[in-house]
Amino acid sequence: MRLFGTDGVRGKAGEKLDAMTAMRLAMAVGIYFRKESTSNMIIVGKDTRRSGYMIENAIVSGLTAVGYNVIQIGPMPTPAIAFLTEDMRCDAGIMISASHNPFYDNGIKFFDKKGNKLNTSIEQEIEKIYFNDEIINKNQKTALDIGKSKRIDDVIGRYIVHIKNSFPKDMTLNGIRIVVDTANGAAYKVAPTIFKELGAEVFVINDNPNGSNINKSCGALHPEALSAEVKKVRADIGFALDGDADRLVVVDEKGKTIDGDKLIGALAVYLKQENKLSNSAISATVMSNQALEDYLSKKNISLFRCDVGDKNVLEVLQKKDLNFGGEQSGHIILSDYAKTGDALASALQAIAFVIKSGKKTSEALNIFELYPQLLENIPVNSKKPLKSIEGYTKLIEKLNKSGIRTLIRYSGTENLLRILLEGKDRETLQEEMKNLKSFLKRVLSD
Repeated sequence: MRLFGTDGVRGKAGEKLDAMTAMRLAMAVGIYFRKESTSNMIIVGKDTRRSGYMIENAIVSGLTAVGYNVIQIGPMPTPAIAFLTEDMRCDAGIMISASHNPFYDNGIKFFDKKGNKLNTSIEQEIEKIYFNDEIINKNQKTALDIGKSKRIDDVIGRYIVHIKNSFPKDMTLNGIRIVVDTANGAAYKVAPTIFKELGAEVFVINDNPNGSNINKSCGALHPEALSAEVKKVRADIGFALDGDADRLVVVDEKGKTIDGDKLIGALAVYLKQENKLSNSAISATVMSNQALEDYLSKKNISLFRCDVGDKNVLEVLQKKDLNFGGEQSGHIILSDYAKTGDALASALQAIAFVIKSGKKTSEALNIFELYPQLLENIPVNSKKPLKSIEGYTKLIEKLNKSGIRTLIRYSGTENLLRILLEGKDRETLQEEMKNLKSFLKRVLSD
């Protein structure tokens, strides 16, 4: 049985992720990191879900049981945990959050002492410890070897200063009107403070968490409320965060959402103009529109694609010695300032670009037109290897040669085949999608 998914451990709180699972997982994590411990401290943060109380206490119990001292800092963004883990010289960091999921889910994300997410091999080692009763029992402490826990509330200031330092020193937000939707999540205190301290006039919505309203019809997944508020107060720009503030959606002064690929493209060009784009290249996922790649090519910026997931984006950044990349969904990594997607660092770079351009947000960030995309799902009974299907490879090669980009993959959680076609002519795409679906339905029903 696997515990870890694509981003830590996640599931319905009280069922897949109950108190016993959280406690034992914390014990396994503590045992693993004890091997190279330097401070004997692990920092723990969370978002605003009701179940965070249960899971936090279980994690503290598990860590102290194997001798670790714990620092609890309460609701803070995921990227803040990554930063503070390294800044406070902890052996590891733990964030309790299910990100953009509904309140009844929860999750646990882990960071090493440098603030990096754990790679697959480390996750596998932790799983081995988790399922080994002998190791778990042998490593439990007694008497004065049991760890201690303390809650610290003032570390929020460290992260605020860190993020403010990512904003150009010669700029100010004086005269800029900003709406921020904190999704009733982890950044409900931090986000408004940062923008206000930089001089902006800030209007905040969805900043009253009650344990069950995180991401509920608000935030990065539901920017409609943000759009309405931007138009209502005549703001210059709007920012929507998700529950743990590692994802950003931008709304222009007209209340229209800026596509994630356009935001990535604008930031890439801005960084290059400022001589801050390492190796004139970025990383983005296979989901990014081809128009982004073509636009960047004209600006002499290379794009390296990877599988979906900010962990994969970061892996490419490290391998290629790059410092910027992101996902169409709003996870943007500026590795000079953050080890993971950071909505607030990204927002400050976006507004800096808009100010420097001298244009309105709608003009500054709408820098190219996206190519049409069609996305369809086909129900399947079994997941046959696609490349083993006679005629499949030849059909895909024909589409690619005609200028149509294809992304076809099975869902990891459902019996579905997902088909993405992208090209410059929508009518051609519709015809090719019809033919491709007909072919796949026939061969997958055999």
